[in-house]
Amino acid sequence: MKIATGTIIAALGLALAAPAIPATLSAPTAVPLSRQVPDAVDTPYPGGTIAIDIDATDTLRGVYRITQTVPVAPDTRRLTLLFPQWLPGNHGPRGPLAELVDVTFTSGGEVLRWKRDPLEPNAFHINLPAGTREVVARFIHTSPLQSSEGRITMTQEMLNLQWEKMTLYPAGHYVRQIRVRPSVTMPAGWEVAGALDGLKREGNRWSWGEHSYEVLVDSPLFAGKHFRKWDLGQNVTLNVIADKPEQLAAKPEQIALHRNLITEARLAFGANHFDRYEFLLALTDRMGGIGLEHHRSSENQLEPGAFTDWDRFEFDRNLLPHEYAHSWIGKYRRPARLWTPDYRQPMQDDLLWTYEGQDQFWGTVLAARSGLQGKDMVLGMLATWAGTFAEQPGRRWRSVEDTGHDPIFAARKPKPFPSLSRGEDYYTEGALIWLEIDQIIRQGTGGKQSIDDFAKLFFGMRDGDWGQLTYENDEIIAKLNQVYPHDWAGLIEQRINTPGQPAPVRGIELGGYKLVWKEYPNPFVRDVMADSKVLNLTHSIGLVIDKDARVTATWWDSPAFKAGIVTGATVLAVNGVAYTPDELRNAITAAKTGGPLDLLVKRGDRFITYKLDYTGGLRWPWLERAAPGTAPTGLDQLLMPRRPMPKSKARK
Repeated sequence: MKIATGTIIAALGLALAAPAIPATLSAPTAVPLSRQVPDAVDTPYPGGTIAIDIDATDTLRGVYRITQTVPVAPDTRRLTLLFPQWLPGNHGPRGPLAELVDVTFTSGGEVLRWKRDPLEPNAFHINLPAGTREVVARFIHTSPLQSSEGRITMTQEMLNLQWEKMTLYPAGHYVRQIRVRPSVTMPAGWEVAGALDGLKREGNRWSWGEHSYEVLVDSPLFAGKHFRKWDLGQNVTLNVIADKPEQLAAKPEQIALHRNLITEARLAFGANHFDRYEFLLALTDRMGGIGLEHHRSSENQLEPGAFTDWDRFEFDRNLLPHEYAHSWIGKYRRPARLWTPDYRQPMQDDLLWTYEGQDQFWGTVLAARSGLQGKDMVLGMLATWAGTFAEQPGRRWRSVEDTGHDPIFAARKPKPFPSLSRGEDYYTEGALIWLEIDQIIRQGTGGKQSIDDFAKLFFGMRDGDWGQLTYENDEIIAKLNQVYPHDWAGLIEQRINTPGQPAPVRGIELGGYKLVWKEYPNPFVRDVMADSKVLNLTHSIGLVIDKDARVTATWWDSPAFKAGIVTGATVLAVNGVAYTPDELRNAITAAKTGGPLDLLVKRGDRFITYKLDYTGGLRWPWLERAAPGTAPTGLDQLLMPRRPMPKSKARK
């Protein structure tokens, strides 16, 4: 075979250009990890009580200026201070370290050198000169000024001071063994509410007695210029701050429903696990929303019209019952591996269905029993949860237990297709499984026992104890068997730990109801859509569309998904007519009898018309009685008040 001269020259050039391959490739070995932060041990911090002083007066710029004076034991040559990372109630590493800035450490006026730990960047190592007796730490916590930066905690009318977001603590000790004495300077004329004891006030400076760092972190403050409080009985206070003073005009009958909540919780659980309890409620659309539990308080936000536009916000009135129930569920009784000795040790979230799921169940039940939510609204909530899980594709591969790990690796950020990926479904699917547990007990005992009997066994010990009593799954099963012997372990294994299960509607069905579909939304979905100005068509064409016509969710394998419409697109027209929610609803209805269903959508710089293959009409989930009649079903009985009712108001 003859080879062309040009080919030979080209091949020779490639050979000369190619690098020589060494006999062995360079292959590094891993540098051993050098862990410098000591693990927590259950011994007192030897230095003494830490003084924490915060200047919270700069509401214009939204900053907190912190000074911490940390005493150290004699002969200490290095101090390691930690910024909390694994935050209680967040179930994941959420400490906003990036908002801690302008950090300096001094001793006797001398600036001390510090170094951030290379493996744990929330740890500050400070070398101390001989004879150092205390270290003064100064830094600034910058509250987000807009929601894109994080949750706003300070406005010009109010603030929510969360100690764990703006303090450091010494490494190496259980946080219950670290003593602190806090103080805060507030804007002039503001009032403050919180669960810390030993309050003293001198002008605008508020100080409290000595506490453990654990209690401090569990005792946030709300403060503001427009403030009012109500005594709800049983040493429980409702503290409310608002954007405007007129928003505090709660009617007596509205406060009476909150008092009912306190009574119903005590009747359900059989004991209180606090010496006093402070609801901290902000009525605002300026400060970031929050619903976070604490042992002797809760941080909550509702809309400014929560009292003055009462009927409009019924859909959201299970928030306070949910957080109040957490004093028992999650704070006093806590899964053993979700309890941690400090805010460095990782939490293990596999029992969140018993923490958040059970609390979601009890928050719903207490909202109904107290009257904060009507029965129709509660049935609408249950229908919405059940309807979601009846059609959710992600249930085929991911168990309820596994969704408990979501707070750690997903951190509540938006997902492209949450119907497939699933999210923190341990809340609502967990609640439906606790509903099933209640109804199994009722049927098995002929109505003589219920979930209330389990609650008294599980939560009703040691009245007034506000420590923590941890548990594992075995205790749940054992106490359920005390109430009614059943294969609870098998039920939990199937419903919680195994993916690919049928829709969790058995509790609803045992309770005398059934899941049905209607062409108009149930009260809960109706009011949520009206408040948020969102059109939720999840169960028909598979889209959720916001007030700006932007697609915020596409249901996996839905007609919209199959056509190619995805999150972030904007719907411009329906069958050639400018988009409005009514125009789209009417088109979906008309498509049942052969009408077109074409959506003009803008995605990026492209305009595309999608033809949707769907003739099923509008669909929203509802619960209906399974059989005619007026006698209370098992679900009806669950939602009935336990407190004595005046005859004129007693439910029939």
